[in-house]
Amino acid sequence: MVDRETTERANRRLQTRLKKAKLRQQGCFEDIDFRTPRGLDKQLILSLASCDWIKKANNILLTGATGTGKSYIASALAHKACLEGHTVRYTRLPRLMEEIAISRADGSYGKLMLELARTDLIILDDWGLAAMTRPQRHDLLEILEDRNSLKSTIVTSQLPVEAWHEYIGDPTLADAMLDRLVHSAYKINLKGESMRKKNSTLTRKNHPAE
Repeated sequence: MVDRETTERANRRLQTRLKKAKLRQQGCFEDIDFRTPRGLDKQLILSLASCDWIKKANNILLTGATGTGKSYIASALAHKACLEGHTVRYTRLPRLMEEIAISRADGSYGKLMLELARTDLIILDDWGLAAMTRPQRHDLLEILEDRNSLKSTIVTSQLPVEAWHEYIGDPTLADAMLDRLVHSAYKINLKGESMRKKNSTLTRKNHPAE
C-alpha cells in the first residue's frame, strides 16, 4: 500500500508538471524520428535524455526550416525533463511578449518574471518570427539574464543562429542576449524537407481519394 501511494503521488506530481508545461505537442522522446535524413545527430539527442544539460544550466538551440520537427523535438525534450522531475514552461516568443505587456498593465509583471526565472526549463518557440519592439528586447534580456548559468532554455527558430544578431536589431542588446544564450548551448540545425509534407504524402498514398 505504501508503494502504491508513493507511485500515485509521483504520478500526480508528474501530471501537474505536464499541465503547467503547456506543451504545444505531446512529443515523446522515444518517438523522435532518426530515420528521416535531416541532419539530426542521434548520439547527441540520446545523450540529452539524461537531462544533465538541465542540471548544468545549458541551453539548446533548434534551427531549421518550417516543418523539420523543431517544435516536436523541443516538446520531446521537455516531456523527458518533466519525467525527470524538472519544471517546464512552453511558450511561443511572440505570445510571451504579449503576456508580458499584459502583466505590466495589470500589475503582475514581477510575479510573471519571477515565475519564468524559477522554471527549470523554458521553451521559446518561434524565435525570430515577429519583430520585437525596444521594450520587448529589454524584457527578453531580463529573462535571459535571470536564467543565465542558473536555468536552461530551448529556443526554436527558422533563422540560423548567425542571423539572430541582426534580428534582435539593437547591437548592444543583441550582444548581451546572445552572450547569455548561445555560448553555453547545444546547437542543432535541422535540414531537409518538411516532415508535415512528408507525412501528408504518406497519408495520401495509404488512403487514396475515392
